Amino acid sequence: MNRPPHVRGFRHPPLALVGHGPEEGPGPLPPRTAEEEAAGRESGGERSERPVSPEAALGTELRERTADLQRLKAEFDNYRKRVHRDRQAVGEIAVANVLSRLLPVLDSLAEAGEQGEVTGGFRRIAESLESELAALGLQPVGAAGAPFDPRIHEAVTYTPDERLERALCTAVLRQGYRVGDQLLRPAQVAVTGRPAGRPAVTTGGRNRPAPHGHCN
Repeated sequence: MNRPPHVRGFRHPPLALVGHGPEEGPGPLPPRTAEEEAAGRESGGERSERPVSPEAALGTELRERTADLQRLKAEFDNYRKRVHRDRQAVGEIAVANVLSRLLPVLDSLAEAGEQGEVTGGFRRIAESLESELAALGLQPVGAAGAPFDPRIHEAVTYTPDERLERALCTAVLRQGYRVGDQLLRPAQVAVTGRPAGRPAVTTGGRNRPAPHGHCN
């Protein structure tokens, strides 16, 4: 139904949206939750992060390069020690091979000395040869009266003797030699000990049998 534009001399007021009068604002916003506040602080902190200064970046790079150099130095030191050990082992093997070839010469000199044939200038040559070989690390193995040790002795003969508590080397038939911890050859010895088949002397709760005729 149409109403007249003027009622009793007053103009009809213009239409307005419901809830928003001419003087009303949009209204207050709802309060933010704790999660939204924390997210806002984090995002604000990321946006407000200061750029790294050139001095700080240079210090970080210097520490990284220093750590790299320390690792390289440790690896090089290990490599140098390993090369030194390898060279030393090769040298010891070479010396042992040369000395092994000279053992028959020493046997001939020892046999000639027992027969009294090494005299005068030959004796001085033999003594010089023995001194030089000892300087290279050659050491004799085996001595009369020493306990029998199958690791360094080779029993050629065995003489039973009930008076002995353990086997002894009564004579060295051929001298043995070693270089450091490497045995070039065992000493051939004559052994005297308890008769075979008799109870061995108990030492420390263990029975120790007497050696038989030939032991390596």
